Amino acid sequence: MTQAATTLASDVTQLRVGLGDRSYDIVIGPGLLEQAGARLAALRPGARVGIVTDRNVAERHLGLVEQSLRQAGLTPTAIVIEPGEKSKCFKVFEEVVDGLLAARIERRDLVLALGGGVVGDLAGFAAAALRRGVDFVQAPTSLLAQVDSSVGGKTGINSRHGKNLVGAFHQPILVLADSLALDTLPLREFRSGYAEVAKYGLIDNAPFFGWLERHWQDVFGGGPARIEAIATSCASKAAVVARDEKETGDRALLNLGHTFGHALEAGAGFSQRLLHGEAVAIGMAQAFRFSARQGLCAPEDAERVATHLKTVGLPTRIADIPGELPDTDGLMELIAQDKKVSRGALTFILARGIGQSFIARDVDPSAVRDFLDAERAGAGHP
Repeated sequence: MTQAATTLASDVTQLRVGLGDRSYDIVIGPGLLEQAGARLAALRPGARVGIVTDRNVAERHLGLVEQSLRQAGLTPTAIVIEPGEKSKCFKVFEEVVDGLLAARIERRDLVLALGGGVVGDLAGFAAAALRRGVDFVQAPTSLLAQVDSSVGGKTGINSRHGKNLVGAFHQPILVLADSLALDTLPLREFRSGYAEVAKYGLIDNAPFFGWLERHWQDVFGGGPARIEAIATSCASKAAVVARDEKETGDRALLNLGHTFGHALEAGAGFSQRLLHGEAVAIGMAQAFRFSARQGLCAPEDAERVATHLKTVGLPTRIADIPGELPDTDGLMELIAQDKKVSRGALTFILARGIGQSFIARDVDPSAVRDFLDAERAGAGHP
């Protein structure tokens, strides 16, 4: 069972992901990057630490983290990649693994993922493959990574066939979510991460979604509301991961908005045209609109979802994506590559209402195609 959140200090919250001998803590609060050395040394005294980060994060945080590690008697080596989804590829994966081997990272050492979701997914997969498995620590610096991708052990890279199709389940041994790191995020990046926060309310926590509707400005502004939103999101994900680590059951609910969203990301070339959280926002709005079209939920619920996402500045429609995208046939081909597809049958996360999402298996492809045609025509948007 996942333990309830505990407060270590007035501004630090700790959650436990309960996975038997692979259980680990999620620590949330300000100043945790400065404490990284002491916390990692408590786990692996005297270890070498291969830090995987991107150029933007390195400029803001790498020096502080390296100093903290050295002061704690650890030996850091930094591997800096280019920022952006395009780095989640075979070529950069090879470069990261080669860098870790050159740094002589061994099984009793650590890999530290310092950055957003791209860095966490890439570094975690490299740690999973390196010497057939090296422990790693997540130090997420984006909102999206803090509330979603850093927790749960999903690691991987993209293929030309789609997003996250190559990877492994490899749990971290610690997650350090420094809330102060979010103060350096561009607004667009913060908004992108907020889509994943809203997702937890839409899946099975309608009161949390209502709280976000009332307090989203405080979440964006920082302080206690931001910590509460992160902690609630992490607690929700930790509970699901503890029940269903390998996504054989209800962990698939965490993919609300992702089947449509991943297809749109791939269609946009995994580029800055469409950030992951923006794709998820469109995908969640589409999941509710599709649910309403199928008579599963009230149109008012779909409108409420889209209205909140638009209010915080997120896209909700295909038309909101700049540039060209594949046609409906092309999007259907990308949807067919989704990891939840089983023997060609489409699986979507749909909803009977806000906080009432469910796994819909063997969804009729013709219904999805008709829906996408209507979306492209601009019909039926709240």
